[in-house]
Amino acid sequence: MELRHLRYFVAVVEEQSFTKAAEKLFIAQPPLSRQIQNLETELGAQLFERGSRPLQPTVIGRFFYQQALKLLANAEQLKSITIREGRIERTLTIAFGGSLLFGLLPRVVYLFRQQQPHLKIKMVKMNAMQQIDALKEGRIDACFGRVRISDPDIKRILLREEPLMVAVHSSHAIAQRKEGLSLADIVDETLILYPNLPKPSFSTQMKGLFSEYGLNPQNLTVVEDIQLALGMVAAGEGLCIVPESATTMQFKHLEYVPIIDDAAVSPVFLILRNNDESDYIRALIDSVYQVYDLEAIKYDRIIF
Repeated sequence: MELRHLRYFVAVVEEQSFTKAAEKLFIAQPPLSRQIQNLETELGAQLFERGSRPLQPTVIGRFFYQQALKLLANAEQLKSITIREGRIERTLTIAFGGSLLFGLLPRVVYLFRQQQPHLKIKMVKMNAMQQIDALKEGRIDACFGRVRISDPDIKRILLREEPLMVAVHSSHAIAQRKEGLSLADIVDETLILYPNLPKPSFSTQMKGLFSEYGLNPQNLTVVEDIQLALGMVAAGEGLCIVPESATTMQFKHLEYVPIIDDAAVSPVFLILRNNDESDYIRALIDSVYQVYDLEAIKYDRIIF
């Protein structure tokens, strides 16, 4: 006996006709009659009064009808619970570059969590090369980064271009340049870049930015991460170029000055596998744009 046999039987009882039940079930009437006969044979009991018009179940047929309804309801409930539990167990792993954690990424992920309550979200910090390898190996589902890395298996979506700032000790003369400064103004300063490994990275991007303007800074120190870089700036060791979102990191005697050169921006990418167009990824992109709208950040919406 299968669930479909129970559904056939219930339909015949409720429609009081093999013909009407067959129409409701979108099957032919003769096969439906044979299925009911096979069910009666399997049960060893007659389920319908022969010759009754409209068709009526026997006493045992009425009992079987009530039990069939319960079994079908339980089956539907089991299906719903299984689907719901499957959603709860679905995990989306999102990787991110270190500096993005100081910007809007936490708000994006928090909003995404609220809108996808049945989805388990795991966040992991990875550098650019680790992100690409993890995506291709299926260890993560999406990542946010700043470095342009070309790979035929990877899709990169530009979310925005974030302005760059110079972090400087408040005692430095540059700290008074509230209106902004150019890269040429700081090329001869001691510059602290990050990270030191691996390449390509944000530090290689900054070297490339100077080169784009024909500048060649000589006094460079490359350190492990943004926290260390800003700590050294606060200690008066030099200057550091950071994305605008990093200004949320406050040290005593630390000031941030805008860079006014047109190319002085840091791209923010959402990076995915080429063949991934799941509903979860679309929802993640929508969460990004919702936060950008709230912050009045300009962007070109990607139709995904």
